[in-house]
Amino acid sequence: MYSGLRDQHRWALPEVLAEQSRTQPGRRWIEMTDGDTLTFGQAEADVSRIAGFLAGLGIKPGDMVAVFLPNSPDFVRVWVGLGRLGAVAVLLNTELTGSFLRHQLESCGATLAVLDRTRLDGLRSVAGDLTHLQRIIVVDAEVSVDSKPFEAIEWHTWKSAPAYDGARPRPQDIACVMYTSGTSGPSKGVLMPHAHCYLYGLGAIDALQLTSEDRYYIVLPLFHANGLLMQLGAALIAGIPAVVRPRFSASAWLDDVRRHRATVTNTLGAVAPFILKQPPSGADRDHDLRAIMCAPNVAEHEAAFRERFGVKDILSGFGMTEVNIPVWGRIGQSRPGAAGWVHRDHFEVVIADPETDTLVPSGQIGEILVRPKIPFGFMAGYHGLPDKTVEAWRNLWFHTGDAGVMDDTGLVTFVDRIKDCIRRRGENISASEVEAALIELPGIAELAAFAVPSSVRGGEDELMLAVVPMPGASLTPQVIADHAHKVLPRFARPRFIELVSELPKTATGKVQRAQLRRRGLSPATWDVEASG
Repeated sequence: MYSGLRDQHRWALPEVLAEQSRTQPGRRWIEMTDGDTLTFGQAEADVSRIAGFLAGLGIKPGDMVAVFLPNSPDFVRVWVGLGRLGAVAVLLNTELTGSFLRHQLESCGATLAVLDRTRLDGLRSVAGDLTHLQRIIVVDAEVSVDSKPFEAIEWHTWKSAPAYDGARPRPQDIACVMYTSGTSGPSKGVLMPHAHCYLYGLGAIDALQLTSEDRYYIVLPLFHANGLLMQLGAALIAGIPAVVRPRFSASAWLDDVRRHRATVTNTLGAVAPFILKQPPSGADRDHDLRAIMCAPNVAEHEAAFRERFGVKDILSGFGMTEVNIPVWGRIGQSRPGAAGWVHRDHFEVVIADPETDTLVPSGQIGEILVRPKIPFGFMAGYHGLPDKTVEAWRNLWFHTGDAGVMDDTGLVTFVDRIKDCIRRRGENISASEVEAALIELPGIAELAAFAVPSSVRGGEDELMLAVVPMPGASLTPQVIADHAHKVLPRFARPRFIELVSELPKTATGKVQRAQLRRRGLSPATWDVEASG
């Protein structure tokens, strides 16, 4: 376990890696399910050279670099290497395309992007709209690739770069930017200090009671806080192996857990129901898994993991990219359906009236408000959006936009979203970004994107479109779905589409998405999946 575990002056993950490499250089940290591995010592040596390599390219502390990579050792090298240099890793969802990708690259202002070949065509497709990005590094290109209009830098040269010996980052320095969707407008870049990133892992260590004997199995993407910070970060701080799958596979889940002797893992959104839909077998209890961090913690899912797979502890939690994880479950204290208790050493959480910010009585539904007790354990703001930062911090509390309940024991239960954000397959989707990408399709007069309940228990939302065609337009749901497939990331493509004569609006012309959500599906709704 990291010797600076609770020393806030030492909360920076590159510093943690340096210590682990000194104390247990030969112990495996990264164990990919496809065979690649990295010990703590190898990782530290690689990270130092990556930092030196990037410094040689002119990247300085505080500079933003876009990271557009899947789960892999190269992702880890680049992420920690940027942190060691004091630069900022802008972590991009690997499924971003079109206007989603263009917005995030322009918003962060990165002049350098690190990606793999499968992302290259998507990047080129928006190149004409990018004013900052100039250079790219393609990590799996063994020979030169056609990088036009960008300048390509050969990745393999990092291996001969000098180790970086500059100052290490401080807990208050910005480590990374992750983009998260809000109620309106495009997604916002969350500025995440090193201490904030560290605290995700510390919370997981405390909640799961991690020891040196544990092995963390990670199926969630590393460009999100759950996979990267709650799991990989926790493994780094605890000094234990992290078993990383490039992409989640429900059919491979149990085999991976057994083969790699995993003891803890996390699920998110539809991951748990997809696992539980796999055919039962006589080997379901043949594993070492002792605990699962499951969000949301649906009661029947917890029962299935206990009864079918024999997992002793199922925990949950509540958090956001902006606020860390202020609420955690506890080993040995099962509370199906609830998120857990406030991590009071580091956070304050209250339930308040969303209109007045006055506290509501115990057991009543209100908005979940959060604030930190320690320096830099929270986001530093939204990048380039001071007005949105101030708006979120009304009355000195961060407003999550989520409804919840707290009982007399302090147990917090998430109820629903207050905001118009759509949550699907573990992703937050901005309705306005979906609408902006689709309104360009000829024949659409106006449209609204909104959430409807998923048929998968615990699968969060499905995305639905209500579309008003232009007079005389030959517009069909299939045409809209085909266009969405071209211009939207997979996670943001609509499941349901309905052509309507008008959208419900307020007196000032604002679309009433809440009314659309209440109306939901109708006999005229077209199901993209049912159409094949």
